[in-house]
Amino acid sequence: MKEIKKIATAENFTAVSVGKLNELDDYVLELTPEIKIPGKVFCGASLRTTGSEFSFQMFQPKTETGFLHTHKSHEELYFFLSGTGEFQVDGKVFPISEGSVVRVSPAGKRSVRNNGTMPLIMLCIQYQENTFMKEDAADGNILNEPVKW
Repeated sequence: MKEIKKIATAENFTAVSVGKLNELDDYVLELTPEIKIPGKVFCGASLRTTGSEFSFQMFQPKTETGFLHTHKSHEELYFFLSGTGEFQVDGKVFPISEGSVVRVSPAGKRSVRNNGTMPLIMLCIQYQENTFMKEDAADGNILNEPVKW
């Protein structure tokens, strides 16, 4: 089974690599000994994230999540990086493809499937809902110092 590689780390950052996206199938997420999800890797712990979790997942052609799920307090963003498929929320099914982005509130009953002929690759970010406020958009500080490479 493939593992996340650490690139660099220091007090204020961590950098990792999951490898080539077309090799995501080398990962297997084991939820329990009976439930194993091929092609999925969570990255938050490796990066020491404190405000969100995220995962990459590859669905081979004609495969799907296989279950509906909801969350208690986490909203999710799904970014589709390649391939085609269908997404389902609360019984509504719609097409997704490279460049599609889907937001689902915690209570939304969701699932995804690849009904295409190529691998479907997605990035999913989950975070506590209602924590980003309008004023947070101006949180960045541009520093008056040169960039040195």
